[in-house]
Order: sequence, then C-alpha cells, then structure tokens
Amino acid sequence: MKGAYTNPRFFLAMTVMLAMAAALVQAQGTRVGFYARTCPRAESIVRSAVQSRFRSNPNIAPGLLRMHFHDCFVQGCDASILIDGPNTEKTAPPNRLLRGYEVIDDAKTQLEAACPGVVSCADILALAARDSVFLTRGINWAVPTGRRDGRVSLASDTTILPGFRESIDSQKQKFAAFGLNTQDLVALVGGHTIGNSACQLFSYRLYNFTNGGPDPTINPAFVPQLQALCPQNGDGSRRIDLDTGSGNRFDTSFFANLRNGRGILESDQKLWTDPSTRTFVQRFLGERGSRPLNFNVEFARSMVKMSNIGVKTGTNGEIRRICSAIN
Repeated sequence: MKGAYTNPRFFLAMTVMLAMAAALVQAQGTRVGFYARTCPRAESIVRSAVQSRFRSNPNIAPGLLRMHFHDCFVQGCDASILIDGPNTEKTAPPNRLLRGYEVIDDAKTQLEAACPGVVSCADILALAARDSVFLTRGINWAVPTGRRDGRVSLASDTTILPGFRESIDSQKQKFAAFGLNTQDLVALVGGHTIGNSACQLFSYRLYNFTNGGPDPTINPAFVPQLQALCPQNGDGSRRIDLDTGSGNRFDTSFFANLRNGRGILESDQKLWTDPSTRTFVQRFLGERGSRPLNFNVEFARSMVKMSNIGVKTGTNGEIRRICSAIN
C-alpha cells in the first residue's frame, strides 16, 4: 500500500475534503496540518502503525472505525474510550468486542519517541479511523487535528450509543443531538460495509421473532444461510460479516444488501424499511429516479463532522503520554 495515498483517483475528492474540512472545523479549533511544525511525521507514523497491524489482521480496520465512532458519541472525540480501569467506557457492553487498541498503543509509543508530549490519543484515533477506511479501498480524506484528550471515562455514559435494535426515529434523535442529520446517519452506518458482528447480536431475528418465525424483513432465501452460520443455542460469539459477500471492502455493497433484505443487524435493515432513510440508501446506490450521492465522498464529509463532536482544544484536556492511562 505504500504510495497509494497519492493515487490520482483521490485527488479530486481530497481537494473537496480539504476545503470542506477547513470550513467545518474553524470554530472547533482543529485544523488540517495541526502538527506540521511540532511533529511533521505524525500522520505517517500513525498510518504506518495501522498498515503494519492490518497486514496480519485486517479486522483491526473496522474495529478502529467503530472505536472512533463510539469515542465521539460519548464525552466527545477525546479518546476517553481508550482509558483502562473498572467501569470505564472500554468495559461497557457496546465496547467489549471492539478491536484495535494495540494499534493506538503502537502509534503512541512511536510518536512519544519522535515528538514527546505533542500528539494526542484523540488525534491518533481519528487518523487511524481514516487510514482504516483507505486500507479497505475506501476514500482518503484530510483529517483536522488538534484535539486534546479527556480525563473522564464512565461505562454508564455509553447508553447514548445507538443500539442494534434501535428504531430509526431514536437513531435520528441521537445523531441530531450532535448536529448530525439523517444523511449523516445513513452514511456513517454505511461504515458497516466493513467488519462483522457476533451471532449473539442478531440471532434473535432468526428464531421466534414473530409468530414463531424469523424477522419478516429478512429475505426468506437468506434465512437458512444465517441459521446455518448461527444455529439456535449455538456459539453466540461466532462472527459474521455485516456486509455479506464484501465484508473486507469499503463499498456500497452494504446498501445493496439492505435493499435485498440481507442486512444483518436489525438497526441496519431498518435503514431500508424506514422511508426517511431509504431515500439516502437509494441515492448512495445511484438508483434510477434518485439524485445520486457518492457514498465515499459523503462518508468522508460526515466523518469530518462527527470527528469534531465535543472536541477539547487549546488549554482544555491534556496530551496523555500513555493512551490507556490518565496522566
């Protein structure tokens, strides 16, 4: 992948994203190139750490992407999800299955050797999420940096995270609370185009969901395949791709699966069954009669918005020397 970040196919998107990032984050105090003088190799060090782990375990890519999302929705994008200890965010049910913490630790160790006390864990996580998307053949975008790290991490605060059974109305309310609209919701949930889920989070849809049968929103032809992968009373920890047939590639196949009744999580499939979100799924798929949207570009746009939720800058927060521990 070395040198891929200069691939011409991203030049136009990068130009758009640079202009957009500057406009979106001016008020928050973050900016693209924040470390240009204080730690010029910061982004390349993070990228190298992600690439190194990705080569041996591609599953760290969706893990890092989810981790950044879960971090931003709780206490803002301040790396509070990385803090170890009893009853911290990391211990909460929505975060127990996340992967990729070791990537952040690798990057932080290298950054502390190169630029002690300069680069925040919150920025490392934001950069690693971007690099994870690109490594799975998604878009590369300019990430505004300059976040500082938080000191508060409570498992009880994670109840704000959208759940896998959540209604679209509830999801929209949670996103709107952070200035994210319905298009942002659909784009960001589209991040499920990479990664997988444990059977325990969706197998209830396969057995006795309604009138003794499976969830009727699942394509009937797809049910036997899922039941074979996740048998009743089977291993609930077994993991299944969220985007059947394309779980390691960042693309629009996830939305095509929703259209075809092949969504894995109940909350994902509802993006198609609810008219207010179906419109955006159709636009990302470029369906005839819709106004097409470029999923990669809109995903990057929504990520920039999300990554500036509740950021701490200036004299707020701190720069943790060890991401899992408060200074």
